[in-house]
Amino acid sequence: MKWIKRLCSFIFLCVLIAGGILVYQGYSGYRDALGEKSVEEMQEQIESIDNYTPLDEMPQTYIDAVLAVEDKRFYSHPGIDPIAIGRAVVNDIRAGAYVEGGSTITQQLAKNQFFTQEKKMVRKISEMFMAFKIESVLDKDKILELYVNSIFFGNGYYCVGDASAGYFGKPPSEMDFDECTLLAGIPNAPSNYNPVASPELARQRQAQVLEKMKRAGYLE
Repeated sequence: MKWIKRLCSFIFLCVLIAGGILVYQGYSGYRDALGEKSVEEMQEQIESIDNYTPLDEMPQTYIDAVLAVEDKRFYSHPGIDPIAIGRAVVNDIRAGAYVEGGSTITQQLAKNQFFTQEKKMVRKISEMFMAFKIESVLDKDKILELYVNSIFFGNGYYCVGDASAGYFGKPPSEMDFDECTLLAGIPNAPSNYNPVASPELARQRQAQVLEKMKRAGYLE
């Protein structure tokens, strides 16, 4: 029995060491990325784009839809969502593959602006450190505003202003309920869900958005 206990202790020690190495590498990646561009510089770059749209010029329905599908606990977590991460880990284990990331809006902003799109553990840890940094510098409204002004909506549109103008011929402030809920679902898979390339899939995704809004309490 002693050898079993020793083996378990050795395995546990190896796991701790491996975990420590991953965290160190992730932190180093975060520091390197922050050395190349600060959070303030990231904010300035996004705010300088054409068709940048302030949050107060977006319909509340669009904001609610984005939160429902991307990060329903956005205004209550510190940058990462342990509940979403735990759910993603369980689903990944069940699938035997990396199928769900559990990333918050802040993490997605960090990934898109500071890191590559590779699904690697070290990059994920770097992304978490950067999410904490972003949350320490910017308030929640600004983070959400920067996010929707810097994500891909398909068909060559890289911000909510361009997407609204391109798909509906109007600024975001004039989008109706149908347009808001349609647009909110596109960034999950822009090539599949944009209404120009795949109108049927776009409507199917919109139905998912509406269901998520109901479950999040935004719709009755």
